[in-house]
Order: sequence, then C-alpha cells, then structure tokens
Amino acid sequence: MDIWNNLLQGFLTAGTPINLLWALVGCTLGTAVGVLPGIGPATAVAMLLPITLKVEPTASMIFFAGIYYGAMYGGSTTSILLNTPGEAGSMVTALEGNKMAKNGRAGAALATAAIGSFVAGTIATVLVTLFAPIVATYAIRLGPPEYFMLMVLAFCTVSAVLGQSTLRGLTALGIGLGMGLIGIDQISGQARYTGGVPEFMDGMEVVLVAVGLFAVAEALYAVLFQGRVVETQNKLTSVHMTKLEWRRSWPAWLRATFIGFPFGTIPAGGSEIPTFLSYATEKKLSKHKEEFGTTGAIEGVAGPEAANNAAITATLIPLLTLGIPTSNTTAILLGAFQNYGIQPGPQLFDTNATLVWALIASLYIGNVMLLILNLPLVGLWVKLLKIPKSYLYAGILIFATVGVYGMRQSAFDLFLMYAIGLLGVVMRRFSFPTAPVVVGMILGPLAEAQMRNALSIGEGKWSVFLERPMSATLIVVVLAVLILPRLMKLRKRG
Repeated sequence: MDIWNNLLQGFLTAGTPINLLWALVGCTLGTAVGVLPGIGPATAVAMLLPITLKVEPTASMIFFAGIYYGAMYGGSTTSILLNTPGEAGSMVTALEGNKMAKNGRAGAALATAAIGSFVAGTIATVLVTLFAPIVATYAIRLGPPEYFMLMVLAFCTVSAVLGQSTLRGLTALGIGLGMGLIGIDQISGQARYTGGVPEFMDGMEVVLVAVGLFAVAEALYAVLFQGRVVETQNKLTSVHMTKLEWRRSWPAWLRATFIGFPFGTIPAGGSEIPTFLSYATEKKLSKHKEEFGTTGAIEGVAGPEAANNAAITATLIPLLTLGIPTSNTTAILLGAFQNYGIQPGPQLFDTNATLVWALIASLYIGNVMLLILNLPLVGLWVKLLKIPKSYLYAGILIFATVGVYGMRQSAFDLFLMYAIGLLGVVMRRFSFPTAPVVVGMILGPLAEAQMRNALSIGEGKWSVFLERPMSATLIVVVLAVLILPRLMKLRKRG
C-alpha cells in the first residue's frame, strides 16, 4: 500500500500546472531532438543542464526525463521516413520501417512504433514503480566494499559495451577518472592536479564537461567531417493500422517489453542490444518471414521500438536506487542531480521521496503526452527535417556558450568547454566513446571515497574486498565482463 500512496502523492506533485507544463515542454523538445538526426537526448540534456541553476529540482528532473524518452519516440520518425536513425536505439527500426515506408506503408510503421513505445513505456514504468523501492531497500544493506565493487562493475561494463573496443572504452574511462581527481582532495583537503590554476581548485564542472563533450563536439564534428548528403524522404500515408497489423503488432510489443526491461536495469545497459535481440526474436517467430528485408514486416518495427522504450525506462532503476548510470543520458542526469546537491542512491527514496515519486508519476503522464504528440502531429515533426544543418549546429553552439557562461560568468569556463569540445571531436574521429568520460568523472570521486572507507574498515588490508560475500561475487562478475568476450572471440577463431 505504501507504494501506491507514494505514487498518488507523486501524481499530485507532477500534476501541478507548472510541472505538467515542464513535462509537455520536455516531451515536445525530446521528440524534436529524436527527429533531428545526430543530436540525441544526451546532447540535448547536456546543452540544457545550466537551467539547473534557476529551476527547482522536481521540475527540472521531470523536464529532463521528458526529453529522454521523448527522443526515443522521435527517433523512429526519421528511421522510418528517411532511413536516418535519430538515436542509436532506432537503428534496428530503420531496417523494416524504411522498407515499409518505401512500399507506401509509412503510416502503419509510424503508428506501430508510437503505440508500441506507449505500451512498453507504460508497462516498464509500472515495473519501475514496483521494483525500484525494493532494490533501494536491499541496496541500503551494502557497505563501502560492495559499493566500490559495484562502481568498478559500472566502469567495466560501460567501457566494454559502449565503445568499439574495450581498450578504447577503458582509455575514455581513464580520461574521465583523471578529470574527476582534479581539485581539493575530499579527505586530506589538499589541492591536487590543478597545475597551479586557481579555477581548478573546485574541480571540473560536470555540466561544462558534458556540454563540451556532447553538444560542442557534435556541432564541430558535423562542420569538420560530415559531407553534404542528399537525403530522400518517403511519402507519408495516413497514420492508422489495419486489423491484421494490430494482431501482428501486440504480441511483438509485449515480448519486446520483457526483453528490453532487464537490459535497462543492468550496468551493461543501453538500448542497442535489446532492440537487436527483439528483432531477431520477431524474425524467428514471424509467420511472414518473406516480408523481412523485402517489403518490410510490421513486427520488425513493433518489437525493436517497444524494446527500446522499455530499456530506456528501466535505466531509472539503477540510477535512482544505486546512483549508477547505465547510458549516456543517465550519466548526464546524474550530473544534474549532483548540481542540486542530491546524490542518487538507496537513501534517495527516504531523503527525497517527493522528487522520486513525482519523477516516476511524470513517466506515466509523459507516455500519454507522447502518444498524443506523435500520432496526430507526425507531419509537423517531419517538417523539422527541412531546417538547414548549418543553422541547427550554429544554434547548438550559441546555446552551449550562453549556458556555460551563465553558470559562473567565467571566460576560463568557455575556453575549457571548447578545449573539451575539440577533445570530443578527436574521440569521435577515432571511435572513442564519450560516455565513459562522463561516467568516470562523476563516479570516480565517489568510488575513491568508498575505496578509502572500505580500506579503513579492513584496517588497510585489500583482502576486505574478498572477505565479504557480496563484494567477492562482484569481483567475479567484473572479471567475467572483461575476460568472457575475449574467450568467446578466441573460440570463434579456433
């Protein structure tokens, strides 16, 4: 009963006119971001992080959450009509969605994507409501050794899964950990790695690094490396599905929800793996195998889109209960929480219950808003694709510059942001993932503090990590994450 009482309170908070307005603006902006290829929710949230200085926590978190899952809905529009995924999670949707569009069935593809996203998002939100408080209850029992090993697991999985190679991922993580160490040491109070620059005494701003790595790097990379691509757009048909299409879609939505949800909850998350798994499942189970890869099978759109949204909603469980981000955007959301002096983790459900339950309630509200925004207004979103790229990226740079300068009115911050932007361009050019940098920078100092606490518990002995069953289990999991993929590769070669 406690959960439902808390959720009801959450609806009362999220349902105030100002919070509903923030949710609507977030969902609308998120859909626009998803439609525009190449921007993505991580860039949008990073660019808008400076609003945390002016807006109260609940409103801004509802706003950012709206952008996050709004982008997931919007990404399917460009995948289907242009064969240009606006988001990594929409890559698989493009396989069948674009084939359907070319055969005059764009409307049905867009409808099954939007309704599938709504169904999966709602079921996943119910699961978050039920399981997040339980996870938080058990997480309170974890001590510093377990927390440190959980963070090491997050480091390894994020680095190994998000990059093209584990080495590149771990290199990016190393850069982030190095940035996180700059400033005053939490325990001794000594300044370290500042290079004598007084601006570094307070450490590097997460907002500044996120804006530089995502927004500025995205704009500069587009200007420097992307050629002029001629895009062709498929004609939009009426957005409705036949009875047969409904009958073929709903089992795919349900299957995909339960494929996507577990992937969002683990530190190896991300929506790419469950969308591919869902696509493979639908292809195997379909009675219309001949449509896959030729005229376009509706299950091949319904499944991946539902899996994508279920995984995205589920990422909130590890973020809120353990303070561990499992995707680019949740890494930046963690930075937004910290800007307010709020540390997500097991205590969050007690210390900031109003914020947490309002955020969860806003997911239900946002899903309904997005269904209304996506189906009738799809023609309007498609018009966004006519914005010239040069205006779009110039706007991103102006937003980023104004936002970062507004934080401390410091010219040094601007130079640093553009330097980090150039680092982001180099990383993208050589296929280094940027998310591990943000994860390393945010979780690095926390992991260091937990490691020191664990060693003081163990009186300076490293064996403290092996003596406790939970942390020993996590060490085994970490080794499995790092070693198993290599063994699989060696077996294939053999």
